[in-house]
Amino acid sequence: MNLNSKSIARILFALAALYGILVLLLGLFGEAQFNTAMPPAITHPEFYYGFHGVALVFQIIFILIAIDPVRYRPLMLVAVLEKLAFFVPALWLFSSGRLAEGGPFFGAMIDGVWAVLFLLAWMLTRSERERDAGQ
Repeated sequence: MNLNSKSIARILFALAALYGILVLLLGLFGEAQFNTAMPPAITHPEFYYGFHGVALVFQIIFILIAIDPVRYRPLMLVAVLEKLAFFVPALWLFSSGRLAEGGPFFGAMIDGVWAVLFLLAWMLTRSERERDAGQ
């Protein structure tokens, strides 16, 4: 199997969308479990469900990028920011003792890995975009 930069980007964003949809859908039905596992209980459920809803919608952007990585290449940087929006605050909260090692912390670390992979896909597809523009 010949993997070019476009194929790598397609695979990365498709896997990210699949992973995100699975994790976020499970989270939508996990408020009660989250409340017992992560005291204190959720006092603003609109934040909990709002986060899951917005993040689920963002998976559509990952699907679009996976369909045509060269066309949607500019969105890859937005996808990097989406991942950093959870990763960076979680690191800061963890370093200040406000986030324990557990589910949310590990989820944020996974988002950090996705951010790096998305940036790599953006860099790899640069030559593809330039090649397509020259035709």
